[in-house]
Amino acid sequence: MHTASFEGVRDAARQIAGHAVRTPLIESPALNEHLGGRVLLKAENLQRAGAFKFRGAYNRISRLTADELKRGVVAYSSGNHAQAVACAARMMGTSAVIVMPADSPKVKVEGVIGFGGEVRLYDRYTESREAIGEEIAQTRGSVLVRPFDDPFVIEGQGTVGIEIVEQAQEAGAQIDQLLCGASGGGLIAGINLSMAALVPDAPVIGIEPEVYNDTFLSLQAGERVKHAPVARPSICDALMTEIPGELTFPINRRLARVETVSDAEAAEAVRYAFRTLKLVIEPGGAVSLAALLAGKVETKGKTTAVVLSGGNIDPGLFSEIIEGRFAG
Repeated sequence: MHTASFEGVRDAARQIAGHAVRTPLIESPALNEHLGGRVLLKAENLQRAGAFKFRGAYNRISRLTADELKRGVVAYSSGNHAQAVACAARMMGTSAVIVMPADSPKVKVEGVIGFGGEVRLYDRYTESREAIGEEIAQTRGSVLVRPFDDPFVIEGQGTVGIEIVEQAQEAGAQIDQLLCGASGGGLIAGINLSMAALVPDAPVIGIEPEVYNDTFLSLQAGERVKHAPVARPSICDALMTEIPGELTFPINRRLARVETVSDAEAAEAVRYAFRTLKLVIEPGGAVSLAALLAGKVETKGKTTAVVLSGGNIDPGLFSEIIEGRFAG
């Protein structure tokens, strides 16, 4: 069985070259001055389909056989993986069925449809997306493309880490620490593989919504555990996973630590990104920036790499946030 590795990340970089965007590593003098250090922002909101997820989806789907492509693919996702799979499937000339929560942001559902994907909505509180996805895959004979527990997906996401290190070197910077959002853990696992190989002394810090803190709890427990029951969803819909992945968690044991942010802090980061950085970031994609702005990670005198993982935000929520009407 294929196991995720840094060699696999290198191979993924070759596989997705010319298809995925080599997103910029942005530096803001205003942000540097505000935080007293050098901050390098990896703008994955500018990736195909608006998030880092395209890297893993394309790396996985582009390796399917001709027979597998004929049978199509199935995925389950709250939105970013959904759009990425639909986009990659269209590029590879195959069909995609996407299982999405009924409360997914409309912009993400529309994105999947726009890429030619078929959407199957479900209730995230009473139904299992995994069971639905497995059933569709078995019924149709399609290939299930998991959002994070797939070695090719992890390796595709790890190309973000390679690019950050290369671009930092091009900018004459040595990374002292890296912040990345943690959910199922595919992105941060891939980045951990890259950082362990390229900048092993720089700690990687995971950031989660404070009520969806399954990675934090799992690291404390030394095993995969679910977060406590949640009364209402977070605005960080991209990070609302119940439990870390089976493949990702062992890799993410390498994390230096995990910090959490509130919805209000994530909203403030979205607002700051728009007003100061002139970037549109979704709340789940802004949690690392939120942790810096909230003073949860020391930045003075350091060079900090930050992953802005996606920009697919509902227009209504975005308007509330930037106009200061979001209650938190």
